[in-house]
Amino acid sequence: MLDLLIIGAGPIGLACGIESEKNKLNYLIIDKGMIVNSIFNYPLDMTFFSTSDKLEIGNVPFISNSNKPTRAEALEYYRRVASFWQLKLKLYEEIIDFKKNDEYFEIISDKNKYKSKNIVLATGFYDTPYYLNIPGENLPKVTHYYKEAHPYFDMDIAIIGAANSAVDVALDTYRKGAKSVTLIIREKEIRKNVKYWAKPDIENRIKEGSIKAFFQSEVIEISEEKIKIQNSKNSFYIQNDFLIAMTGYQPDFKLLNKLKVKFKRDKHKTPIYNKQNMMTNAENVYIAGVVCGGLKTNKWFIENSRIHSKIIVNMHNYPLFFKPQCILFTTRPKSNCRM
Repeated sequence: MLDLLIIGAGPIGLACGIESEKNKLNYLIIDKGMIVNSIFNYPLDMTFFSTSDKLEIGNVPFISNSNKPTRAEALEYYRRVASFWQLKLKLYEEIIDFKKNDEYFEIISDKNKYKSKNIVLATGFYDTPYYLNIPGENLPKVTHYYKEAHPYFDMDIAIIGAANSAVDVALDTYRKGAKSVTLIIREKEIRKNVKYWAKPDIENRIKEGSIKAFFQSEVIEISEEKIKIQNSKNSFYIQNDFLIAMTGYQPDFKLLNKLKVKFKRDKHKTPIYNKQNMMTNAENVYIAGVVCGGLKTNKWFIENSRIHSKIIVNMHNYPLFFKPQCILFTTRPKSNCRM
């Protein structure tokens, strides 16, 4: 019987495992992919916004060559963290379903069954893109992820989006030999929160015509050799070899729904949880990391959600392996009971 089953082997899931190790809990971290799967799927040359110290977990120093680490450095760091703490991991194993009785959860994966008193969902958001839902989206030429510029050399490239990811892809493919680079943007301009060093760069490339941009426009149809673009006045086709849709990503709510977690009535589909212990309305079901913000995926990052692991597991914060819902402390009044 596990004290804690942690779903998600990203940095926050690993942090929950570290706190479990510190508190000598019987725990397991499960992920349907590899360790820090989302970071692995970032562009090969990506550099983090955050400095190395903001990405540290488990009191393991993160030393990088520059102030802001690269994807490769982050992968090496989190491998080292997992090895240092000898974290209990089950990778490439997907959770399928749950059954709950009075004492524990029965967790069913595609490979095994487990029993656990508590569950933590630290599932992130990078696995599920916002799809275009238009004809031709399933063609091999369409991708919602970007790894590197090399495959797009001497190709006509179209990129959907106006935020950092789309801007980075446009500049990278342009500088590494794409035949043409075209941005299709719903908004009337590049977003104001684009990185301060990239925003003037992309605006100048658009102004000089090196990168084309269609503002207040969207792709409405994709074919093997062209894409159809619609703006407020008309629709038209442009030649196209590859379409890179940097439309953003969203949490997978499937497991939350199976565990009967409730959501706020807001546009972000924010899970309901107690900020004092990170427990949802579903008893003994906790959430950690970016999933806490629902569709608002820019609220929680590694640096500001590392603390969730301590809140959930730390013995000084209503330890999760205490079953009673009311905990009395001799130094505090009775009104501090958790009801």
